[in-house]
Amino acid sequence: MMKKLYIFDMGGVLCCDFNDIPVISAYLGITEENFFVCAGGNFRELLDGKINSNEFWVRFSLRYGKKVKEELFGKFFNPGIIQGTKDIIEQLRNNSRVVCGTNTIDSHYYYLLNQGSYEIFDEVYASNLMGISKPDPDFYWHILRSECVKPEEAVFIDDTEENVLSAQKIGINSILFTDSDSLKTGLKN
Repeated sequence: MMKKLYIFDMGGVLCCDFNDIPVISAYLGITEENFFVCAGGNFRELLDGKINSNEFWVRFSLRYGKKVKEELFGKFFNPGIIQGTKDIIEQLRNNSRVVCGTNTIDSHYYYLLNQGSYEIFDEVYASNLMGISKPDPDFYWHILRSECVKPEEAVFIDDTEENVLSAQKIGINSILFTDSDSLKTGLKN
């Protein structure tokens, strides 16, 4: 039976090479662990759209001890597209509604928007615009309400186990993404 709604994560599912934190950390001369120490709760605020990237770097600089003079998320963000996933999405859209449910930040969202990377989806639900991020159950409820779909009528695809488990807890059929071929098999089952 075809589901009414497919919800795809972006980074790691449709986009590859999207994680710019390792490059940013190296550029700043700190470990990734220290990046998140300096980021503190500000990274979650950035994902939830409570602050923008520029405000993030102002706050980050205070804990880092040096002023970060440029917006590094935009500077080092250069993702590619996973063609196999793109093909699956195009196929699903023949019979179903397919949306993007992504944890993202302003600079990454607008980069992908300007690149046309979201055009494959019927709608995009971005954490920074919604004010809530995965794995919070309200993230999924927001999408389900907006799409007028019950949890059991949806399928959620994400590459982060915590997000998949959170969606499953509210009754959404969920698939942990590893690669396009496994996804194709998972969708058939």
